[in-house]
Amino acid sequence: MISVMVVDDNPIVRAALSGYLALCPDVRVSAQAADGREAVAMARRDRPAVTLLDHRMPVADGLSVLGELVAHTRVLVLTSDPSPQLIAGMLRGGARGYLVHGAFDPAELHRAVLAVVAGQGWLSPVAAAVAAAAVREQAEHERTRRDLAERRRLARSRFGLTRREQEVLAQLAQGLSNAAIAHRLMLAEKTVKNHLQHIFAKLGVASRTEAVVVWTGQR
Repeated sequence: MISVMVVDDNPIVRAALSGYLALCPDVRVSAQAADGREAVAMARRDRPAVTLLDHRMPVADGLSVLGELVAHTRVLVLTSDPSPQLIAGMLRGGARGYLVHGAFDPAELHRAVLAVVAGQGWLSPVAAAVAAAAVREQAEHERTRRDLAERRRLARSRFGLTRREQEVLAQLAQGLSNAAIAHRLMLAEKTVKNHLQHIFAKLGVASRTEAVVVWTGQR
């Protein structure tokens, strides 16, 4: 039997979900909680296989206790809130699934519980769309990061800076003054100024800002 804890501040919702699950021969409702704090205490005590978790509850909402819950149980979010921010937050926090009230029937709830207990995920269409968008955004961010790194590598090899000049310019890019660069690299401030003169000449620039822009591959 799959033990399930139902967490919702509305007793009618708790009763309805428990009634749905009572029709499933392989599921038993082992506990019910009306708020996030109560849910965490019961999860620690009973360690249910799956927890059906609402978000908007008194004392502590679902998102605020998710991190504690996932240490003891697999979490399937059941809530009326389809906002992308909440969906993304719940999935990042470790929820295995996300269903929106009014958009599933008892059969789908049963399938979702089975999937989650098996280590799989189960998302309503709106949650799936948010998850897909997050994956695309992450992939785009990674491509941008790689492209910028490659532009920087090509720019640095093209200018022929010495290793010490690269170290000085890296500090300059962090916004450090000549004195601060000298202190960090254990150089005389005059030596830093000389390095910067050579750097400006090699990069073909006349200012600190231009040097940083060229060095970071922004032009």
